[in-house]
Amino acid sequence: MAYAELQVASAFSFLRGASSPEELAATASVLGLSAIGITDLNSVAGVVRMYDAAKEVGIRLVVGARLSFRDATPDLLCYPRDRAAWGRLTRLLTVGKGRVPHGDTSDAAKATNRCFLHYADLLEHGEGQILLVVAPDCLDGEFRANVQRLKQDFRGRAYIAANRRYRGDDASRLRMLADLPLPMVATNDVLYHLPDRRPLQDVMTCIRLGCRIGQAGLALQPNAERHLKSPKEMARLFRDYPDAVARAQDIVERCGFSLEALSYEYPDEPIPPGLTPDEHLAKLTWQGASVRYPNGVPSHIRDTIEKELRIIAQLNYARYFLTVHDIVHYAVAHDILCQGRGSAANSAVCYCLHITAVDPAQISLLFERFISTERREPPDIDVDFEHERREEVIQYIYQRYGRERAGIAATVIHYRPKRAIREVGKVMGLSEDATAALSAQSWHAGEELWSDDCLREIGLDPHSLVVRRTIELARQLVGLPRHLSQHVGGFVLTRGRLDETVPIGRAAMDKRTFIEWDKDDVDALHMMKVDVLALGMLTCIRKCFDLIDQHKGERWELATVPREQKPVYDMLCRGESLGVF
Repeated sequence: MAYAELQVASAFSFLRGASSPEELAATASVLGLSAIGITDLNSVAGVVRMYDAAKEVGIRLVVGARLSFRDATPDLLCYPRDRAAWGRLTRLLTVGKGRVPHGDTSDAAKATNRCFLHYADLLEHGEGQILLVVAPDCLDGEFRANVQRLKQDFRGRAYIAANRRYRGDDASRLRMLADLPLPMVATNDVLYHLPDRRPLQDVMTCIRLGCRIGQAGLALQPNAERHLKSPKEMARLFRDYPDAVARAQDIVERCGFSLEALSYEYPDEPIPPGLTPDEHLAKLTWQGASVRYPNGVPSHIRDTIEKELRIIAQLNYARYFLTVHDIVHYAVAHDILCQGRGSAANSAVCYCLHITAVDPAQISLLFERFISTERREPPDIDVDFEHERREEVIQYIYQRYGRERAGIAATVIHYRPKRAIREVGKVMGLSEDATAALSAQSWHAGEELWSDDCLREIGLDPHSLVVRRTIELARQLVGLPRHLSQHVGGFVLTRGRLDETVPIGRAAMDKRTFIEWDKDDVDALHMMKVDVLALGMLTCIRKCFDLIDQHKGERWELATVPREQKPVYDMLCRGESLGVF
């Protein structure tokens, strides 16, 4: 019998799921599952990783999310049937995340995937969604009323997710679920790919709750059965309900959406009437070239510009260059120092647009390091701004494109050895001195990390069961995601609504919003990113310019110059060029 597991929480449920998307996809393939779903709590942060992993091992992926509500509505597994329904799901998550108040920046808050949803929000965004109701422990009258409401509002698209609890009342509980007015679907409520990952999941639960392992009690799972199981095993567990196993495959066939359907479109830029983006870019480039080379553009530079413009037109990147030019133009118009850097310095077009200040006539230019027709990778132009005024540029981008079409990329904060051993050691009851000593050893690599010799050096017994277990769990935790943060300044911009491609959430910093996917996810889906970065030295230079204006004609004593500005002051005194403008 074919079987697809539709209730799976990956490590991107943050301190709930204890396996990576790669581990889950590979195990599902080995077990012979026909498909695997991903339903992280209030999030689709892991779907791109799961999509790549499933494609690599040749198993079908069904993408969705587990929704939790602020009212009495039970948790729901939500699977979009098509591209339009996916857009509604991401907008639904955006609505819920937009209600989360600013202010709580603790790690516990970051790891909770907070999302304030109500049943009315689901009704507004529920068209095209397949819903599986997650049954609570108590199947009381309120739960039955919710089931009846879902049946009426989502006729033919609502199911009950049933799983074995391995308790004495399992048989009677399954009979009660089967008697409800919604069809029952067999799931396993997966939290990890293999049963030996259960201890790590217990530790992650304690980290999330802020308690020690001996204090967790009933908050921990009662057994190690929340792992992926083969179709044969699921058929045995639900032998009295074979239709429940078959319905999982039916739902997979009904959900035709794949991340392949996410076609990225870069936003249109204002173009003068009668010009195409490529023509407008060429016009701006040649205007800038006449400024950069007032005595005439050298022939080899002219050839380089023409070559670059042809490649940009071939790859359809003109609008991206126009966006960066517009952002730089805004900064210059508002007297904000900025400077392009990185591989963009290999571009004569960037130099003529005043994005970079590197004269290609003075260096050996290799444009293919920046953009290549063979690699077909999106261009990456990094622009630094005064760190004290960069926020003005960021808010200009939000204002220009709108919050629904612009968002900062995420950064996935992964566990590294230092943090892993500290948090696991605290859960396992080690003293603060012991965890600090183990943490100090985290600079070691490979087998040397927390080796027996290292443990003896810091006064710990390498044969202690608690110490050995702590180290074993910390090693498993290293590399798993801890929470999401915002990228240092990488903006994703879209022609249509960005929140119909990926959820947008509020950052801890006021007036900042960011998407749930990091730069690797963005690259995997061929989305372009505009980097708006901060550089403290530009602020330092700005302050030096201000001091020069204020004290023009005066003799400065070096002792009166702020320490951070002395290197620039020394250069100015020697008559050297700062080399940035």
